[in-house]
Amino acid sequence: AVQLVESGGGSVQAGGSLRLTCAASGSTGCIHVMSWYRQAPGQEREFVSLIRSDGTRQYADSVKGRFTISQELAKNTADLQMDNLKPEDTAMYYCKADIMLDPYCNGGHAWGQGTQVTVSS
Repeated sequence: AVQLVESGGGSVQAGGSLRLTCAASGSTGCIHVMSWYRQAPGQEREFVSLIRSDGTRQYADSVKGRFTISQELAKNTADLQMDNLKPEDTAMYYCKADIMLDPYCNGGHAWGQGTQVTVSS
């Protein structure tokens, strides 16, 4: 099984920066994609960014040019650097890991418990 723990959330003013970290443990060799999602109160959870094991990245249009995802395979972490934050970025941010399906890995996915990001105007 894979366990995920997010950290780095907090409160900042608009234009500020935060760096979120997702630390994975357990069967980390089974992870092939790590993603960040966010959910604002009263809204559905939405995709923010992902990074694949081959290093390719994707971003939601709303964060392109402001957020950068990276990973350190040796530390089993995936970071989300968030710059030029806006009030509309306020949400609970969740880390997700997609698990390979093969003779050694069970497939499926894992979620962290979330970390709160609040941006004031």
